[in-house]
Formats: sequence, structure tokens, C-alpha cells
Amino acid sequence: MTDSELDELLTFRWPLVMRRVMASSCDEWLRGFVRSIAKHSKRRAWRPSPKQEALMRRLVAELGTAPEGDVDLIERG
Repeated sequence: MTDSELDELLTFRWPLVMRRVMASSCDEWLRGFVRSIAKHSKRRAWRPSPKQEALMRRLVAELGTAPEGDVDLIERG
């Protein structure tokens, strides 16, 4: 993964992945993983391991690009 790919993933895709995992996943390991990546990514010299990178790519492919359902930004009622 190049530096620009990593920057794009962490800046634009990872927040969406985090929101979806935290809102819907019952898997505590997965929740811990996405939080860990977000925490480690704040360090300037951090790079994901090959296993982390593979899992990050898979999560982005599954969760980071699918359109969200009907989102109601304004509460009604």
C-alpha cells in the first residue's frame, strides 16, 4: 500500500467503516480492530502490517463503499 493509498483509506474510507462496525457489529474483536487502526493511524510513522492491510482492504471493500440505507438527517415527529 502506497502512502497516498493509506492516506486516502484512513481519511475518507476508514471513518465510514468505523461508523458501520460500531453501529451494527456484535463482534467485539472487530470493534477493537477498527478502533486500534484509528488509534495507531494517528502516529506519523505508523504503517499497517501485511495482515492488517489485508483486513483493512477487505473491510473497506465490504463496508466502506456500499451506500447507506435511508438516512434521516432531520428527526421527524
